Amino acid sequence: MKTLTLKNKFQTNATLLPNDFIDNYMVDANGEFVKVYLFLLRHLDDPCSSITISTIADCLNNTENDILRAFRYWEKAGLLRLECDSDGKITGLELQKTARLGKNDPTAVTENPPVPVKEIQVQQPSRSKAVPLDAFRAQKEIKSLLFIAEQYLGKTLTHTEMETITYFYDTLHMSADLIEYLLESCIENGHKSMHYIQKVAFSWAEEGIETVAQAKEQSTLYSRTCYTVLNAFGIKNRGPASSELVFIRKWSEEYGFSSDIIEEACRRTISATHQPSFEYTDSILTRWHDKNIRHLTDITYLDEEHQKERAAEKAARKPRTAARNMNNFERRSYDMDSLEEQLLNSN
Repeated sequence: MKTLTLKNKFQTNATLLPNDFIDNYMVDANGEFVKVYLFLLRHLDDPCSSITISTIADCLNNTENDILRAFRYWEKAGLLRLECDSDGKITGLELQKTARLGKNDPTAVTENPPVPVKEIQVQQPSRSKAVPLDAFRAQKEIKSLLFIAEQYLGKTLTHTEMETITYFYDTLHMSADLIEYLLESCIENGHKSMHYIQKVAFSWAEEGIETVAQAKEQSTLYSRTCYTVLNAFGIKNRGPASSELVFIRKWSEEYGFSSDIIEEACRRTISATHQPSFEYTDSILTRWHDKNIRHLTDITYLDEEHQKERAAEKAARKPRTAARNMNNFERRSYDMDSLEEQLLNSN
């Protein structure tokens, strides 16, 4: 990595920040870009130091692409001039002392034309202790993850987003490969919200997912279960709604049912209600869970037992029904003497 040369028009014993920068430039700039500009100002007073893009990135906890984007932003704003070699690589920086007539004024001019001045070598601040190998490797992996996240999201990460990804690595102890797969799978499914990505990360941590292979297996199982349910209900051309996902996760994760058992419950739901009903299916699967159903053969056995119980109840109801009918029969009383007299007189 080539050393960058900074050229300055003025030197002081303090870091000076012009009011013009605060009034006209800082308001519109990204906070990370402001940090880069302040960093450059800070190191203008040491004529015997040197820096590289990577050392600036390390000091500011950014990626090298972040630093390059900041350079180009300030060059476009007129506060920085980049010096490049024949290959287009940056070899030096020259800070420009500029002032604008007004905010976003296209007629803005510089107070003084940029002129070469004495070259200044600026270096990264020295560290009192050497960085341990494990810490260095971790820092390198985090920087790589932040760069990858920017490529997937198509934007510069905010400070909060960088902290979230670092949290996955440091606190949840997710490997760099697993975090990369997390970002890839979420974004490919249309979820670019860091809040959503964080929820998936928490879910994986709770389920003990530690490798990409485990995550892929869980993802495949989850996708297959969703497809099974929607297909059994005849739902086409859409994914499950959030409320429906709650039921599907409950059946597959909390109850631990396989896809064929869930599909059977959906089939029975359609047969009974003639329409998709996650609530009705949930009642079936909850009953099966309480009965410790684990295989389709268990369901067949449960059905047979249910039929036997119904048959026994029906057989037990028949004598009671006959007795009740006999008790309801209306008995009649007859005058036998009167009937006998009527019979004699008829002759």
